[in-house]
Amino acid sequence: MGKDSKPKESAKGKGKQTSAGPDEGASKGKGKGGKADGLGTCTYVKARHILCEKQGKVNEAYKKLQDGWLNDGEKVPPAEFAKVAAEFSECPSGKKGGDLGWFPRGKMAGPFQDVAFATAIGACSAPFKSTHGYHIILVEGRKN
Repeated sequence: MGKDSKPKESAKGKGKQTSAGPDEGASKGKGKGGKADGLGTCTYVKARHILCEKQGKVNEAYKKLQDGWLNDGEKVPPAEFAKVAAEFSECPSGKKGGDLGWFPRGKMAGPFQDVAFATAIGACSAPFKSTHGYHIILVEGRKN
């Protein structure tokens, strides 16, 4: 069930977790350097998020994600992220599993947009702070 379980990874298409938190990936994928990975060139991102007013609560949600998937090097399935969002998120989108749908560059506030557009598809960000509170983002897709 851990990182070394090749059959599970090949059977479900799961790879190692590649989290891009604000410190790890805020500048990654911007400008010309981002063209190889597509992070800096996309126009829209499809994401889910967890929003909490208190840092302790978002850390509790992140620990739940770590214990279930991230510590094993797996990606968090969107349906499972949705359950954690419904339990912890204080945003109205929490009732919809944190689903924000597709949004373009320029629609979200600075740090949220930076993390959303720097996080790889299927990856979950580390907790970070914005003007609205503390977030965790799961990126589900990107398009132009």
